[in-house]
Parts: sequence; structure tokens; C-alpha cells
Amino acid sequence: MENKKKIYITSQNLKRHRLAPPPPRRRRPILSLAGQDVTDAFIAFHPGSAWKHLDPFFTGFYLEDYKISDVSRDYRALVAKFVKSGLFDKKGHSVIYSLSFISLMFASCLYLILCCTSFWAHILAEAILGLAWMQVTYLGHDSGHYNIMITPGYNKLAQIMTENCLTGISMAWWKWTHNAHHMACNSLDHDPDLQHLPFLAVSSRLFQSITSQFYKRQLTFDSLSRFFVSYQHLTFYPVMVVARFNLYLQTILLLFFSKRKVQDRAINILGILVFYTWFPALLSYLPNWTERALFILASFTVCSVQLMQFCLNHFAANVYVGAPKGNDWFEKQTNGTIDIDCSTWMDWFFGGLQFQLEHHLFPRMPRCHLRSISPVVQELCKKHNLPYNSVSFVEANKWTLRTLRSAALEARDLSSPVAKNLIWEAVNTHG
Repeated sequence: MENKKKIYITSQNLKRHRLAPPPPRRRRPILSLAGQDVTDAFIAFHPGSAWKHLDPFFTGFYLEDYKISDVSRDYRALVAKFVKSGLFDKKGHSVIYSLSFISLMFASCLYLILCCTSFWAHILAEAILGLAWMQVTYLGHDSGHYNIMITPGYNKLAQIMTENCLTGISMAWWKWTHNAHHMACNSLDHDPDLQHLPFLAVSSRLFQSITSQFYKRQLTFDSLSRFFVSYQHLTFYPVMVVARFNLYLQTILLLFFSKRKVQDRAINILGILVFYTWFPALLSYLPNWTERALFILASFTVCSVQLMQFCLNHFAANVYVGAPKGNDWFEKQTNGTIDIDCSTWMDWFFGGLQFQLEHHLFPRMPRCHLRSISPVVQELCKKHNLPYNSVSFVEANKWTLRTLRSAALEARDLSSPVAKNLIWEAVNTHG
């Protein structure tokens, strides 16, 4: 029975078996690994109770040359060990601490704006709001990977309250892109987190105008892209400061203009309408338009540190073209991620995502346990001769800038003509 393996219906067979296809936001991750052994990926993203839901999809056994690799065997054993020890269920007090901290920061921001007339008090409020948005995003990220509340219903409410209402960024948009990122980590044509033309390109392979399998359109490398990419190592930080505007735009495009089926579209729209009510109202209490513009710029600047961190975790790691392979899913995570080495007291600032590899291997694990399992993951990587990249925040910035500069110099050296395009292509990703 060593070579005996259950197989299940793939997405191509759903119609033949009269089974409803998954919703669009779940379909792309499934299709990324279609026709492959996705056991490791399934284990990573689902609790043990999910296996029973596969029974309707069972079609038979596949016996030919089926073998479990040594790294997969060890990975599955490690997951089982963590399950038995309750690490996936014990969330500690991080959610309570985060909610209390966020509430305190928002209250401080309101006080400084509504009750103080000093210019410097308003500047401090802007910084506090940016920091609050960072913590809100971490909490929304946690709720998207596992239930931070006692029931799935309350968890969904927490998602809408934290992301949509407080930040103005749709949880539906985040789930759509983030699930694809996890399943195809650092694939240039499958991972949307690496598809930032015309402003950024982490690899010269993007100069070939490859087709995004996520957005279903060509990522055209035209004269405009060449110009921006040629200076991307110099413009990286300014782009990160204003990148939040693009997140708002992507939310609006998806919820109001996209023909895609968006789960809970109405409640997502209601949530962002709450944001577009309280945020302009808060700005109206500032004395003039100069301070209002500074308020937006300063809060976006502080919050941009988080956007930079997302880039540091992946931009300088290995990239590839094509769909990920299910049978080397573990290796893809180790090759596509970079950890940020920091002191324990800084864990709150990075929201657990400084342990990026640990998070990618065990996305359902609460962030409070990621530091404790890091040595175990390092040993597993060492045993199988796989990379474990962990560098300081400063060094990670250097790695990222070197990667961007290398691609920038290659973009300048290109001599072949490129097609004309419009800057609208940079934001019109939803078609």
C-alpha cells in the first residue's frame, strides 16, 4: 500500500460530475496546481476536519510510481506534531492585545485632531494613524488565514470592521490576491505580488511582456515601463509612500466595476463607505488644506513601512516563470521567502510577518507561535539542504535595492523597440 494514493476530481471534471465550481477567488489557487499532487498545500491551508469534505470528489486510486518525497514526509510529520500540541488552536492573547492597542491609537489620533490646535499635535496624530493602519492590516491578515474570533461569522465581521471600515481596503480584494500569492509564491506570471509594471520589475524576465495568469492580460513592457524601471532602485521608497492610493483604486475597481463574482460584495461596499465617511470627516477638522495634505502624506509614509516589508520578504528571493509544482511546494516556499531578523520586542511592529517562511509553511498558525517554531523550520531546511534566508531589516533593504538596481540596469541596456501603451494599464488590472 506504500504506492497507493487517493485521487480526487480536478476542476476540469466538476461539470461532468455535476458539482458546483469554486468561487472565482478560490478557483485561481486551485487551477495553479491543477493536475499535480497538492497534498502539502492542502495540509498547509486546511485543518484536519476539511478532509471529510473531499469525499464527494473521490474517484479512485492511482498506483503508478507514487512516492512521497523525504521533505514532504518530514513536513507532514511536523504539521501533525504541531496539531497534537495545539499550536494551530492556541491564539494566546495577541488578538486582545492588538485590538486594545489599535483602539488606543485611534482614540489618541481623534483626541489630537479634535481637541488640539497645535500643528505638531496634528503631525503626531498622522504618525499614530499610520501606525494604527499597520496594526489593523496585520489583524485583518490574521483573520484571513484563520479564525481570530470564536465563530466564522464573527471572524468575517472582524475582517470587514478592521480592513474595510478602518483602512478602506476591501477584504475581498485582499483574499483574492493573497490566496494566489501563497499558492504561487514568487512566480512571475502567477503571483500578483510581483506584477507591478510599469513601476517595478524584480526580474528581466518581465521585460518579455509575459502574460499574467492571475489578471489574464499581458504585462506589457513598453517605453513607459522601461523609463520607470530604469530608475526603480531610486524611486522604490517614494513609490511605496503613494502605493496606498493604488490599493484604494484596486478596491474600487473590483467592487464597483469588475464583472467578477465577488463574495459578500454588498457588505464589502458598505464597509468601505464607512471608511469614506469617517476619514474625510476627520480631515475636515484640520484648519486648512495644507495640513490636510500633510496629514495624508505623513500617515501614508508611516504606513508605507509595512508595504516595504511585504516587498522585502520576496523581491530579493528567487523567482520563476510558470505554474508552481505541487510536488515541490515546500521547496518553492523556501526559495521564494526572506525572513527579517529582529528582536522579540519588535515582533508587534512586524506583525509576525518577519517570519515569512514559517508563515508560508504554516499559514494557519497564529503569529504568536512563529518565533518558537523558527528553530525547527531551520533544522528541517538544513536537513534537506534548502535555503533559510534570515537577515536584518537593513540588510533586507540592501538586498531588495540590489535586485531592483540589477533589473534597472538591464532595462537601460535593452535596445529592441517596445510597443506603445497607456499608463492606465498600470491600474486597470481587473479588466
